Amino acid sequence: MNKEGELLWTPSKQLIARSNVAAYLKWVSGKYGQSIDSYDALWRWSVADIETFWGSIWDYFGVISESPYTRVLSRREMPGATWFEGARVNYAEHLLRHEEPTGESAVAFHHQSELRPLESISRRELAKQVRIVATQLRNMGVGPGDRVVSYMPNVPETAVAMMATAAIGAVWSSAALEFGVKTVIDRFAQIAPKVIFAADGYRYGGKNFTRETEVRRIVAELPTIERVIWLPYLSPGSETPDIANVMVWSDLLDHPDVTREQFQYCRVEHDHPLWILFSSGTTGLPKAIVHSHVGVLLEHLKLMHFHLNLSADSTMFFYSTTGWMMWNLLMAALVTGASVVLYDGSPVHPSPSFLWKLAADTGTTSFGVSPTFVQMMEKEGIEPGREFDLSRLESAMVAGSPSTPETFAWFYRNVKEDLWLMSQSGGTELCSAFVGSVPTLPVYAGEIQTRILGMDVHAWSDAGEELCNEVGELVVTSPFPSMPIYFWNDPENARYRESYFEVFPGIWRHGDFLKINERGGCYIYGRSDSTLNRHGVRIGTAEIYRTVEQIEAVVDSLVVCCELPGGNFFMPLFVRLKPNSQLTEPLRCEIVRRLREECSPRHVPDRIYQVEAIPYTLTNKKMEVPVRKILMGWSLEKVVSRDALLNPEALDFFTRFAQESIDYQWRTANM
Repeated sequence: MNKEGELLWTPSKQLIARSNVAAYLKWVSGKYGQSIDSYDALWRWSVADIETFWGSIWDYFGVISESPYTRVLSRREMPGATWFEGARVNYAEHLLRHEEPTGESAVAFHHQSELRPLESISRRELAKQVRIVATQLRNMGVGPGDRVVSYMPNVPETAVAMMATAAIGAVWSSAALEFGVKTVIDRFAQIAPKVIFAADGYRYGGKNFTRETEVRRIVAELPTIERVIWLPYLSPGSETPDIANVMVWSDLLDHPDVTREQFQYCRVEHDHPLWILFSSGTTGLPKAIVHSHVGVLLEHLKLMHFHLNLSADSTMFFYSTTGWMMWNLLMAALVTGASVVLYDGSPVHPSPSFLWKLAADTGTTSFGVSPTFVQMMEKEGIEPGREFDLSRLESAMVAGSPSTPETFAWFYRNVKEDLWLMSQSGGTELCSAFVGSVPTLPVYAGEIQTRILGMDVHAWSDAGEELCNEVGELVVTSPFPSMPIYFWNDPENARYRESYFEVFPGIWRHGDFLKINERGGCYIYGRSDSTLNRHGVRIGTAEIYRTVEQIEAVVDSLVVCCELPGGNFFMPLFVRLKPNSQLTEPLRCEIVRRLREECSPRHVPDRIYQVEAIPYTLTNKKMEVPVRKILMGWSLEKVVSRDALLNPEALDFFTRFAQESIDYQWRTANM
């Protein structure tokens, strides 16, 4: 088992010298007369003088604005910070600003799916389609502030629709095609959309899933929709459905090109909404999180250039659906002039190594997946570095859940020895990362390299004291531009304040466990609201998963800790095993032994149970808190919406378990 914090990779002097962040550091030192000679010094300057730092990002990248801003930060408070007041910008204009310099043949998107072969679309063609669709949306009466929604796959048409919506100042929101009807309505009914882009179905794992019936039901429940844009994706050339005010995608594009000189982007005010992203919605309605053009633009310029080190020579891939904020981040790569790889379908179909073949075929330089995908690769014995030509691959990113030292080691063992391995942690709330990567620092096993520029991130104790080398709450003590400007339909920011500012007023508490070591390296240990409290000692669930899921027979696991009367605790561990495997007494003993030796006696569960499936949200997060509440006696309907789950049937076991297990007889007598 790999040791946490073990040195795995050091950047070459050549990589450091040609990195985007090194060029920026040199520019900052000259422009502001600062003596900044390291990334740590740069980060400290960026959070000590946030107005100057974010103003420097504006200047360094030459942000296009119809009018100058009056101040970088008008109100230094959370929530309520006001950024770049007076400016008028457009996010889509910056995504497409590299149209001309890169030429006709420069690729914007490589794209493939289980329904379509690998193809590409040039930057010029992308910009042309965006202008046409944006003009047609205007002709339909869509204007600044109107909501445009999508129920579409991860294909270029969806990207065009998003950029066209942003280009005219309308507000974008997206749901993935695998979402059920109630899940989509729970989101879109909150924001009263005017137009919906919808596809007829999709293919996943070799199976077709039609969506015409679902689209009809969604449209019927959203009375504000005036136009349906229909994409025959599953069945190209099929008849247009009998839905009121429907237009086929090909007809939408069948209009003369609007030249770059003729088209006018709608440059909007500093607090104008760009898009609405939704939380997982495991309890109650999903939070409708609103971001601004200027906030997201400044954040993505910084993140994509300095922390992902992208340029016009880069090709970025991250496996995502359109219902996850990582899809938005993938689109953001365009702001650097990089090419983007889109894929729609199962990551392991027709073979477990398919995504690596896609990376080789597209010349991917930055490859992104979740830690769960890596665990799958390891158990399948996949060795991409031997199977495929990955000579152009420079970096790999794992995001979506905490990564283990074993995840890191797998890349260096099976993909490439000279590889910048990036790990990030942030969220839908900021459409970016709090802690992440930088190409000028070494990579250590299981460690996120650093706090990213402009993010005043710290680990705090419950008493609000800063911690070093100890696990605490992830907090942000200064405002940042990509904070939500508000939640939709949230009077007086009540739900917004409750979500992030209730524990430490005026301080953003994100809800993750974080450890920062003396060199600035960061470790995420899972959600703090799913804390395992053993005899007064807090344990992050990620520590247990790391050990248990390295055991050969274990495919997946979930652990919770339930409070008992009298101040006692009961901590069960649930494991999903390989097909035809059973939780035998020797396997139980092996799990206990590994946890005791590799973690501590406090990490050993009170009982271990075998389950057929571990419940996940639609964004692939383990359902620790809902399971804990179910086992504590909460009714299922009060704990979670089944439509918010990737595999709702997985909760059935836990509901029966809570009702039948003798371990919970105390519950009915005490609640």
